[in-house]
Amino acid sequence: MKHFLRVVTQFFVFLYCKCLWRGLKFVTRKLTGRCELQRICYNNKHGARRTLKIESSLRCSKNTLLQSALSLHPDKVEKTIEDIMALKKINPDTNPQLGISLQASLLQIVGYRKLVGEVEKLRREQYDCENQEHEDMLMKLWKELRPDSPLTGRISKQWCEIGFQGSDPKTDFRGMGLLGLSNLLYFAEHDKTTALQMLHDSLQPKHNETNSPEWEQKNIDKAIGYSFAIVGINITDLAFSLLISGALKTHLYNVAPETPSLRDLQQTFCYLMQEFQRFWVDEDPSDIMEFNRVRSKFHRRILRQLKDLDTALCPHFTASDLHLVNL
Repeated sequence: MKHFLRVVTQFFVFLYCKCLWRGLKFVTRKLTGRCELQRICYNNKHGARRTLKIESSLRCSKNTLLQSALSLHPDKVEKTIEDIMALKKINPDTNPQLGISLQASLLQIVGYRKLVGEVEKLRREQYDCENQEHEDMLMKLWKELRPDSPLTGRISKQWCEIGFQGSDPKTDFRGMGLLGLSNLLYFAEHDKTTALQMLHDSLQPKHNETNSPEWEQKNIDKAIGYSFAIVGINITDLAFSLLISGALKTHLYNVAPETPSLRDLQQTFCYLMQEFQRFWVDEDPSDIMEFNRVRSKFHRRILRQLKDLDTALCPHFTASDLHLVNL
């Protein structure tokens, strides 16, 4: 019975999409004198609400020109808009704002697609200790986070002081590749105050049952906090999954005026790091073994926020002053 009801429901959805919806669009255009793209642009403010509807309209279109607009090179956006307006018989002189709105939204759409490819390439690039650029980035990360503690050697237990698992950080970057390192370095450089505070907090015992001198004599591996660098790599994975799934479109379409960039994603990473720190404290886990549970719960919370089409996680990035803003 349940299978039969599911088949019937799917049939009516198909009928609605193929027949009734197209018929409704035709009638609406005749009544308003505007095509669907015009109605979307004129009735929705710039940002996720407009761009997501334009993206859906283009994807559902039967016209190859409209469908291909989703995968353009950014340099071809302007010419494609001219072709779309000609196809829809829209006079650009009497509808100048339409071209501007379409251009902004199309740049966001194709820019997001390009960003996904760029981030995926960075994630696939494995850390190579023979690559001097990679080594320089790693050394710079140490200097940003431990400016007063010279590194005794490339392979050293000192790396545990900033949250790596062993004496060679290379092994911790296997999952997220160079993306994990670049995010950590961006955080340390552009929001240094917050990064240093998080690093300090991560090394503290969960309860101040011992005085400071007594704690400092203990091994750093016994801190009941979390490993800063490892958490950064995990939050990189979280940000990456939000990007790949499309959930991050809401945020990026609201904060990037046109083409979303890697910098926008790195600023989002900084926001997620700070919010996870607060979330971790609020959850008050008994030990690091609860990390996966807390991370999953945090992930679900971010997904709920991104379902609000007006959400911008960090609309104006300011070092040490990130917060959720509903535009």
